[in-house]
Amino acid sequence: MEQPSPADIAAMLTDQTSACEAARDAIAVGGEVVVLDREVPQWMVAGIAWRRLGTSSKRGQPTLALDETVEILARHRCEQLRTATIDMPDRSWFFNVYFDATWTELLACSGVNRSRSPGTKDPPDQAQPR
Repeated sequence: MEQPSPADIAAMLTDQTSACEAARDAIAVGGEVVVLDREVPQWMVAGIAWRRLGTSSKRGQPTLALDETVEILARHRCEQLRTATIDMPDRSWFFNVYFDATWTELLACSGVNRSRSPGTKDPPDQAQPR
């Protein structure tokens, strides 16, 4: 099973969540894409996303579609998933991308601003972080 290329991932980032456009733009401006080469259980990635949502909320850290992603991942119980990350070239934002086990369907995408203070840097082509 062949991993998707950054161009494949960009093409798959359509309207799964409101972070897809910003993640696609991050790839377009030279963001680093790292595709993890193993399947992980849904409960693991869903738990990480859920904890990230709580932590970023407590810190006031801007996110994109993290709440949507948590909801989407919860619907894929007992499945094996695959993941990738996208880092903005200036490392201000990073995105997590979640796929089915065969790399054929992109399930969700979320973004987190690395800064701990709201309003620092908007993601590409986004007026306001959500």
